[in-house]
Parts: sequence; C-alpha cells; structure tokens
Amino acid sequence: MKQALLVIDIQNDYFKAGKMELVAPGQTLKQINKLETHFSERNEPIIYIQHINYQPNPLFFENGTSGADLHQQLHVNSSSIIVEKQYPNSFFQTTLQETLASLQVEQLVVTGMMTHMCVDSTTRAGKELGYHPILISDATATKDLTFDNRTVQAKDVQSSYLAALQNFAKIVSTEEYLK
Repeated sequence: MKQALLVIDIQNDYFKAGKMELVAPGQTLKQINKLETHFSERNEPIIYIQHINYQPNPLFFENGTSGADLHQQLHVNSSSIIVEKQYPNSFFQTTLQETLASLQVEQLVVTGMMTHMCVDSTTRAGKELGYHPILISDATATKDLTFDNRTVQAKDVQSSYLAALQNFAKIVSTEEYLK
C-alpha cells in the first residue's frame, strides 16, 4: 500500500513565544523529523498541511505573520507539497484528496498538532475516505484544556484522544513505525 506522511500544522504559533504554545512541541518535531528522513530516503511523499487564518484578529495562524509559517526545522524545500487549510479537517475545502489521488496514495501516516483538533478531525476523515490511517502517537502534541471550571492536563487530553482514535487508526510510536 503506497503511503504518504501527513504533517499537520507544525507552525511557529505552536512553539515557545507563539500565540498558542503547546506542551512539548519540540519533542513532537524531533519525531516528525525522523519520519521526514525515513520518507525522503524511500522517495515516498510528504505532505505538509498549513492552517492559515484569514479572519480579522484571529487568535493564531494569522495570514501574513511568522506565527503562521511552517516551522523552520521541518525539511520543507522548494519541491515540497504544501496544502493550505482553514478548518480542522485537512480534507475539508482543500486540495488534499486530489493531491493524494494524483500521487496514488492508499495509506496516510498522520502526524501533527493539535491532537484534539486537526489531528483528530483529519484522522477520522482519512478513515472515512478509505486511507487506512496510521497515527504516530509521539509525533503529535496538544495543550491543557479547560472544561467545567477544571483544567484537563495535556497528557490526559493526549491519552484520551489517542484512546478514542484507536477506532479510526492504527496507533504506534515513531520507533514502532520505523521498525
């Protein structure tokens, strides 16, 4: 089955001094870099998803700001495939599905940020569209959330979402995938 690596929203606003800093985004980026190297060495496609917010005064990923830029430590170059999106689901109103079809991709290896938003939405859509997702657990990141006047720690958000996504994807670590 031909695979593609999907790298969702690894953008500056999610890192230190960004407008929406996540928990341990640098660790996530290191795992994604390992996967980028793996896919590049095998000449398999890597697709970068970039969320751009065109709304006035958005909280983050504002069009034209450095916060919306893909992180400089990604292996992006002039021939990289970059799909822009405006919604959590990377398939919704984007060219992603057409891109995958043109590359004859049958399976997605999903990485990215935030686990509880765009990774979740895209993984579920990928399953529904027949892409047999593999979700790389340590190549995703999230943040603390608040509900009912309680803070839900990022590690608990991460565990909860990964537990639920087992119904939509095979979930493995970077090390397990690379074996």
